[in-house]
Amino acid sequence: MTDSPRTELPEPIAPFHGHIGERATESTPDFPTPPTPPDGAPNVLLIMLDDVGFGASKTFGGPIDTPTADRIAARGVKYNTFHTTAMCSPTRAALLNGRNHHSVHTGQIMEMATGYPGYDSVVAKDTVGIGEILRQNGWNTAWFGKNHNVPDWESSQAGPFDRWPTGLGFERFYGFIGGDMNHWRPNVFDGTQPIEPYVGKPDYNLDYDLADKAIDYVRLQHSMAPDKPFLLYYAPGATHAPHHPRQEWVDKYTGKFDMGWDELRNQTLARQKAMGIVPPDTELTARSEGIQAWDSLDENQKTLFIRMMEIYAGFLEQADYNVGRVVDAIEQIGELDNTLIIYIIGDNGASAEGQLEGAVNLESAMNGVVLTAEEMLPRIDELGTWKTYNHYPVGWAHALDAPFQWTKQIASHYGGTRNGMVLSWPDHIDEPGGLRNQWHHVIDILPTILDVVGVPQPTKVNGVEQRPIEGVSMRYTFNQPHTESARRTQYFELFGNRAIYHDGWIAATTPAGPPWSSDLPILDPITGYDWELYHVAEDFSEARDVSAQHPEKLAEMQDLFYEEARKYHVLPIDNDRVQRLNPINRPSLAGTRTSFTYYAGAKRIPEGVAPDIKNKSWSLSADISVPDGGAEGMIVTLGGLFNGWALYLDHGIPTFHYNFGDVAHYHIAGSEALQRGNYVIGFEFDYDGGGIGRGGTGILSVNEREIARGRIERTVANRFTMSVETFDIGEDTGTPVNLDYDVPFHFTGTIDTVTIDLHPQDAITEAHVHEAKRRSGIEEAMRD
Repeated sequence: MTDSPRTELPEPIAPFHGHIGERATESTPDFPTPPTPPDGAPNVLLIMLDDVGFGASKTFGGPIDTPTADRIAARGVKYNTFHTTAMCSPTRAALLNGRNHHSVHTGQIMEMATGYPGYDSVVAKDTVGIGEILRQNGWNTAWFGKNHNVPDWESSQAGPFDRWPTGLGFERFYGFIGGDMNHWRPNVFDGTQPIEPYVGKPDYNLDYDLADKAIDYVRLQHSMAPDKPFLLYYAPGATHAPHHPRQEWVDKYTGKFDMGWDELRNQTLARQKAMGIVPPDTELTARSEGIQAWDSLDENQKTLFIRMMEIYAGFLEQADYNVGRVVDAIEQIGELDNTLIIYIIGDNGASAEGQLEGAVNLESAMNGVVLTAEEMLPRIDELGTWKTYNHYPVGWAHALDAPFQWTKQIASHYGGTRNGMVLSWPDHIDEPGGLRNQWHHVIDILPTILDVVGVPQPTKVNGVEQRPIEGVSMRYTFNQPHTESARRTQYFELFGNRAIYHDGWIAATTPAGPPWSSDLPILDPITGYDWELYHVAEDFSEARDVSAQHPEKLAEMQDLFYEEARKYHVLPIDNDRVQRLNPINRPSLAGTRTSFTYYAGAKRIPEGVAPDIKNKSWSLSADISVPDGGAEGMIVTLGGLFNGWALYLDHGIPTFHYNFGDVAHYHIAGSEALQRGNYVIGFEFDYDGGGIGRGGTGILSVNEREIARGRIERTVANRFTMSVETFDIGEDTGTPVNLDYDVPFHFTGTIDTVTIDLHPQDAITEAHVHEAKRRSGIEEAMRD
């Protein structure tokens, strides 16, 4: 490699500088030289938490201890005007690629891609990100944790894998693909290989496992190549629901939230002012319409909601603790002073996915099963365990976004887009421990890293001309706390909610409705929205809408938004969730197939590419063999304890079980165990039709002889699961569909084939499916 870093990657193959004679004794060898980083180049530890509001961490005035973030801030600086995109996939795409999320094809989460350049979810080769850039400049690269940036139809074992981490320049990947995960029983990938690391480990927790694997990586990398820097991207998936910390962290917060969410907001703002996190004149924004006043709640509600918040608080501190373990490992190998640490406390604001009363099973909410506090209270002691998919109520989300209004998903307001961030680079920050209030955005992280490590943006990577990076370096802020911000303009947009920041002003659309509602009005995406105007240089929390006083300024800002929208592929503005949710608008491995055949060993198949049995009649046929002594175990299953169905042998007895949201279980089973021999186990479901989520009759057969039948009164209408459970043959992964067995429940006989045939929907049901997607699409949209 040349002395200066390259702008074209990889560099052209160097000519052979040795000499070749007829004999080796007459020749001079010359090995190719691998790329090497600039002299003294630092390591990079890039950390991103999930669904953490600006006012959650104690580092930014919140109620939850985050000593690792405090420690990094004390050695570096913290930023109180740092911004994300308001949702998971868009923020992470912008972070890793240094361009606006629409510029990298991620205008929404992966499961809602549409066929426009800003929204198709297919990150192109002309916007190569930090992993590939640093790898080709001589860094070792690794990614541990969440990846919600694989196109929906590319997330199975069929690939392609060029948009998985190992195809994006990360030599090591250990984590999960999707928006969320059961931390007690996760679906993990080691590279592209699915594994179940929790099996046989009753105390397993993904948050700890990710830190363990990251620590192992750091130690091994340093032992093997101590002079080679590393890039470590650590994205644990905490604190996205389900909230699954170990009990000792929950116990720390017993009684700490008895004051309720209204008083918590007041206390948080007071701390923020005392710490200098916000200006002294910052106002607390009003409680959003629809959120209950804490004092209006009954005692049962308060008891349940307090426990939900204690669990969340424990989850955040646990996540910060495990980040600290990774930092400690870097210190133990003597590399902490040579490591740039960037710790982003959340990929968006706090989540309102939990609805007004929280959830014990968030997966069931996608299908209209919203339980009341009174119905959930008997399960309070199960919250946070593998048996629940729990989430706190909206009121806590709003409090954890203090002092701002709105929450995650609302890109128009700071409650969705303002996140705390801390950064350290020892010996390069003159006065550590300071606060920086320059206005910046997640797209500024990649250019900051390149600036610090001494690598320019490449103009060509792997033969493809690169589009310019759209972020700006934040390095100037390290030792210039009062310098004017280098970022003057930034747009925001998600699902029609939009805003534009420019020179201390922000214009924002008024959301059509709250993110916790599934019944939103249909508005024209351009003319149907009201706009607000805030002078955020003087109004830190967006508390005072001054649009009526400054109509000319508002018009100017609106024009600027559309100028930026045209530049960065934001158009067309689309607030119609029907088309975004409809799989017909995206490529699909399942396509229009109505017959699917699988073989033994097929597992971890995402629901999006599995047979779609919802809202229709269907049939199943499994060719199996039973050995001497009988057999038991799973034949085929989709989903698990939160929604799911399964066909299995229970002590040899053919059994079909359907789990509707863990609130209704339907069991259809034979009466005799199968003896040695070959069998065709059949199941027919005759759907009632006439709408979605209706019931039907299930018929179980052996060798075409009916052995049992039963009614299934309620069925899953929208989706069994997002990413936590899968379609499996011959075993079960994740959680069981009922508590009569536990995973992996391997089939002890032999499975030849499993065939599933789908039957057409009636016209009324098909129309209802379309309408349901329009009305309940927000549930899936929030599940990033």
